[in-house]
Amino acid sequence: MKKKLVVLSGAGISAESGIQTFRDANGLWENHDIMQVASPRGWEENPDLVLSFYNQRRRQLKKVQPNAAHLALKDLEKFYEVCIITQNVDDLHERAGSTSVIHLHGELLKARSCVNENEVLYWPNDLNIGDFCSQGKQLRPHIVWFGEAVPKLELAISKVTQADIIMIVGTSMQVYPAAGLVDYAAPKTPIHVIDLNPHTKPKGNIFVYPEKASLALPQLAKVLIKQA
Repeated sequence: MKKKLVVLSGAGISAESGIQTFRDANGLWENHDIMQVASPRGWEENPDLVLSFYNQRRRQLKKVQPNAAHLALKDLEKFYEVCIITQNVDDLHERAGSTSVIHLHGELLKARSCVNENEVLYWPNDLNIGDFCSQGKQLRPHIVWFGEAVPKLELAISKVTQADIIMIVGTSMQVYPAAGLVDYAAPKTPIHVIDLNPHTKPKGNIFVYPEKASLALPQLAKVLIKQA
């Protein structure tokens, strides 16, 4: 039976493919107040702005490709039962070939009904005013905005509790509730942290790689494959 490898991924892994992150100085939120484009109130006050913002993100996503870190995670599926829990809303993990991906914060290439959160549609192109759900109501981006519940959090917690190995890639694990996931790991579970500017220090079962994910992850994958 394959060991369970749970990967917690964040903006850093996508940034290497060219996707801007709001935490960087030139991040995609720079010209917007976060609450204008990523909150229920912002949506109510100016849906045109919100739709335009995510349409731009969607167009940008089509211009980038998975990088070596994404591909290394796909390769690990041959030797481990891999589950990726990502804070990213892009589809780069899926495009790289990973088959088990939990999106905590929603998905950019999907839209959902404003009146039925369970009506979710694949939506790869622009989403506009007048695009309606089956009940004749406006569709919104399938993104978990600030102040909204994270619907897949319980599923993510259950995966972490069962993990034999945990990998944290491209995230500072400073944003909750995602940051609290690692606390559900069983004691002494090996935790591998890959981050260019890690907030974590190595100790005991925690191993830290202060490098780009595209460099460190393929190397770590080779080690884990030998151990499988």
